[in-house]
Formats: sequence, structure tokens, C-alpha cells
Amino acid sequence: MAAINTVSSGSPAGAGSSRTAADVPFGVNEMRLNGQQWLVVMALLLLCALALPALWKQWEVFNPGPDYRIPYALSRDYWLYQRRLEHIADPAAIVVLGDSVVWGEYVRADGTFSHYLNQQDHGSARFVNAGVNGLFPLAMEGLVAHYGGALRNRKVILHCNLLWMTSPKADLSSPEEATFNHPRLVPQFFPRLACYRADAAERLSALLEQRVGLLAWGGHLQSAYLGQQSLPQWTLQDDGGTPPNFPNAWRNPLATSNAGPLVEAAADPQRGPNSPRHKPWNAAGAEPAPFEWVPLAASQQWLAFQRVVDLLRARGNDVLVIVGPFNEHMVAPDQRPDYVALRTGVAAWLAVHHVVTLVPDTLPSDLYADASHPLTQGYALLARQVWQQREFGRWLKGETSAGK
Repeated sequence: MAAINTVSSGSPAGAGSSRTAADVPFGVNEMRLNGQQWLVVMALLLLCALALPALWKQWEVFNPGPDYRIPYALSRDYWLYQRRLEHIADPAAIVVLGDSVVWGEYVRADGTFSHYLNQQDHGSARFVNAGVNGLFPLAMEGLVAHYGGALRNRKVILHCNLLWMTSPKADLSSPEEATFNHPRLVPQFFPRLACYRADAAERLSALLEQRVGLLAWGGHLQSAYLGQQSLPQWTLQDDGGTPPNFPNAWRNPLATSNAGPLVEAAADPQRGPNSPRHKPWNAAGAEPAPFEWVPLAASQQWLAFQRVVDLLRARGNDVLVIVGPFNEHMVAPDQRPDYVALRTGVAAWLAVHHVVTLVPDTLPSDLYADASHPLTQGYALLARQVWQQREFGRWLKGETSAGK
């Protein structure tokens, strides 16, 4: 009679042996890492996380010219913004920091405030456009804190746009839920913004991206090369045809990375004197309107602006603030005293804190495109006004600075 092999309950059927479960580590796993090996794996992953963004800078073409500004389509590419600031090698360069008024919403790159300041400076490239479209003080605070580390020990012109205090909605102090630009830069938990209703996962994701360079670099790849989409979304995007085609399915997403898609198009139909948007604010018959001015003491944006000033100065920067020029022609006549009082309060706080401050005259009405953005000739006039102010000349020469 043939012998019958005994198989234990822990052995595979028909194994022909009496091996116990303890003899088979983790079932079918062939390899287990000990504590030391896991440390090596984590060290390698950390090395890759630190090295990849740095190596990418060596590969990706980035040659910003004198009038360079972050392209409109890449306004949320904060990794690129950080790289732009790090690219400013000249310690004498002066960074002009602000929102779309500095960036130049209605004008070409050669029609901005920084461009005309350079023109006043005998055609130099000393003034750098560091504006970001759609930026407001609460977002600027996050941008400077987490992506503006290169802003140290230099002169900085900071623009204060009173547009952000024209209503509780603009101020982000309204209790109603709101959609706004740059939500990943605003305070995620404190101070609390009642109008910002992102869930905990989105807030934590924003905090991690601000602090982990690899994640910010991943955001750059999505913005610059994948059309603001994740890699799976980009790969599976169809062309809208019937039946649909998937042109990206076999395409290398980084095939054009060395071409440098980091500059704006030479001709933008939405901006410049030939654009249909480049016209006075009242060209279609618009009239002065009332605003729901937010008092300085209750303004979230004003408090954030104060923190930005303090942060820049704590890093050794010599800050000059330009308040306005807001389009006073657009303010209803009975509200103009309220606007002047608000502007005076801003200038008073800056003076008390020994911040060099300029309050340029309101431009002629036909040089504004809306409540705060000048047209091309408006920027040219604003630059002349600023350049001719004695206090500005003294600040440029270092004769007056913070605390003096």
C-alpha cells in the first residue's frame, strides 16, 4: 500500500510536507526588510525628493529677460515664482512686489510699472516685476512666507492696493462662502477665514505643498506641462471628437520640457494697446459707483498686509510702500471722504512704523482701465511721478530706510 503524506493545516494542499505557518514568513513574500534596511530606503527616498527639483533646474530652460513676469497661465505656479526670485543674482536689483497692478493686467510686459521705472533709470534692468496676477495681501503673506525666501537683504517696493478693502467680499471677511484666487496660499487654519470652506484634506494638502519642495515641484510640472491636470488626467484627456481620441496616451509629457514654456507669448490678444480690453474704464458709459469700504480695524487684508511688511523687514529688506493710485474717479462723490480717510489711515500706520511710504496723485481718469489698474500710459505717468519724488530718490541712494 502506498504511503500517505501528512500535511499540516498550515500547509498548502498537496505540498507533501509538514511545514508549519511559522516556517513561511509573511506567506508568499520572498524578502523582508529589517529596521536598518528600511532606514536606507527612507534615506534614498529623501535624497530623491531633495535632488529631483534641484536637478530639474539644471535641465529646464529658464532665461527671464529684463521685463520678465510670471505668465498669466502660470499664476499659481509658486515653485516657478520661487525660482524666479532665486534667479535674481544682482544684489542691487529692486523687487517690485504686488498684485495684478504690479504684474500689469491690461498691458504687455513692456508696458508695466517696473518697465517704466527702468526707463526712468536710463534703461536699466534694476527693477524686477515680481507681481502675480490675482494676488491679494492674505495670499501674498503665504507667497512671501513659503516661496519668497530669496527676498532677503535687498530693497523691495511693495504695492498696497486699496481695492482689497472695497467690500467684505474682497476683504475675505464676509461669512458667505466665496471662490477666490490663490486659495492654497491663504491661512488654512489660523486666522480663520469664514468664507473659505475647503475640507481638511485640501487644507492639509496645501500646507504640505508649501513646506515640501517635491510637492511644489510636482505642482510646477502640472501647471507648465500638463495643463493644470494630474498625470492620469492629462494622459486620459480626449480631443472632444466622436469617437474620442486620446492624443496624450502615448505622448511623453516632458518631451517639450527643455523648450522652456515659462515665458508668455510675444503677442497677447488680451493685453496691450491693440487689445479690446485696453480702454478707459468709462469708455462704455460707466459712472462712479459706491463701495462697501471695510474699516482698517476690521480688515483681514490690511492685517495681512501689515504682516507682510513685518516679514519682509525681519528678513533684512529695506521696504518702500506705494499706496495706490486707486481710481478715485470711479468712487461715488459722497464716498470719496471715506476713501481718503482709509488711505490716510494706511499711510499713518506705515509712518508710525518707520516704513518709507509714497502716495502718488490720482491719475487722469482716462488712464485707468478699472478701479485700480492703469493703462500703458498710466504706468508711464505713475513711474514719472514716483521717480520725481524726493523721498524715492533718497530711498534709492540709501539715505532713508526702515527705522531712520
